Amino acid sequence: MLLQLLNVLWEAASLRVFLVFLATFLLIADCMKRRRPRDFPPGPVPLPFLGNLLSFNFRKLHINLKKFAEKYGNIYSIQFGNQWIVITNGLQLVKEALVHQGENFQDRAHSPFATELFGTFGLVHSNGDSWKQQRRFALTTLRNFGLGKKSLEERIQDESRYLSDAIDDEKGQPFNPHFQINNAVSNIICSIIFGDRFEYHDSRFRKLLHLIDEILIVQRSSWTQVFSTFPTLMKCLPGPLKTLFKSWRKVKSFVREIIEKHKEELNPSETRDFIDAYLKEMAKEDAGSSFHEENLLFSTLDLFFAGTETTSTTLRWALLYMAFYPEIQARVQAEIDSVIGQSRQPSMDDRDSMPYTNAVVHEIQRMGNLLPLNVPRMTTNDTTLAGFRVPKGTVFIGCLSSVLFDKDEWETPDVFNPGHFLENGQFKKQEAFMPFSAGKRVCLGEQLARMELFLFFTALFQKFTFQAPKDVTLSLEPMNGFILVPQSYKICALPR
Repeated sequence: MLLQLLNVLWEAASLRVFLVFLATFLLIADCMKRRRPRDFPPGPVPLPFLGNLLSFNFRKLHINLKKFAEKYGNIYSIQFGNQWIVITNGLQLVKEALVHQGENFQDRAHSPFATELFGTFGLVHSNGDSWKQQRRFALTTLRNFGLGKKSLEERIQDESRYLSDAIDDEKGQPFNPHFQINNAVSNIICSIIFGDRFEYHDSRFRKLLHLIDEILIVQRSSWTQVFSTFPTLMKCLPGPLKTLFKSWRKVKSFVREIIEKHKEELNPSETRDFIDAYLKEMAKEDAGSSFHEENLLFSTLDLFFAGTETTSTTLRWALLYMAFYPEIQARVQAEIDSVIGQSRQPSMDDRDSMPYTNAVVHEIQRMGNLLPLNVPRMTTNDTTLAGFRVPKGTVFIGCLSSVLFDKDEWETPDVFNPGHFLENGQFKKQEAFMPFSAGKRVCLGEQLARMELFLFFTALFQKFTFQAPKDVTLSLEPMNGFILVPQSYKICALPR
């Protein structure tokens, strides 16, 4: 009996020793794996298994990264999970990577969260030949459907009238402009990709816009980074990500239904929109291997998201900033009255004659700082940057926020100042104005966005004066996340 007891105790002790040894071995192995590669940029020491995950508030990630830049310099490295990330700050380093070394930094980084949503399809998340084929086709097709042409300008002018009418219906009372602006901006890209616009009271389309808003709210939270660090575990747990994935399936289903309808109605002698053009490209005998229905679905979704969210968010910032700075709003309106008057709509031909208004639109984009961290890239080749070695496959972030607020490039970087874009009363371009990113992955819809921002902005301030509701103080503090959006607000639009 005593012998059996001693055997049991010995086996238990042996198991404990084995488990302690195993844990120690795994810990040492993980620490060895986390050692910075030779000649790699400096940065904070990563913890075992977690890397630098606990060092960040993911709602204010760009602020955390700015503090690291102050400590480690304009190029440094951090680790999330097992992934090393190199981060650059300031115009010169960001431009060096994205423009001068564009070939080395052109791939898209694939986080587990992004892969769960998009795979490697579409315009934003594809790489290699697939990305080149999809981007080339999208650019050509967008031009065919009016990008940079008078026909697209006329569509935006028409939509401006619908938006002004919808805002006029508020009768000067406090209202949240979020979904009117979203609907208006979305209708421009919808007319290109779907061949039609949606009425502001269309319940199905409003539901779609609400779904997208719900997705972006969760995407701005720290849950997405936790998912990317522990994807297998997070797939098994309940929580807001389950809701996000459910909403995403509904959004994909909405677009799939439109694609199916286009397939049924496809006319060989007529190309109505992007989807028609893509279906015809797929049918060609010499079509590239990347032209298939999954890429059609995700390219359409990419255009829809990119063509809606950033421009509509910028316009929501515009109303806020103009209500916050009524003297600047009044000066914009004086220039509108002088150049355009009240009897006709604004046009792109007016922009060169309206340097102050143009400068204000640019300053709103700069201060709005929508994509502070850009969309992460990945190195396609071994390279060096600022004297540091950056191996192929390294995730790379060129902080746009650090460029838009670079103290060496802007006179008053933290102050809303349209004078940043003026010289002797004329509009002045600034090299550090980089809200659309730069290089080979520069925003596909930059030209469309610039046109929309000028035409919608001038049309709204031609017709209305925007101000805070009585006894309400508006806030310029953003809701932090991957995209910096204004906090939900109500505003009064007083007819002029």
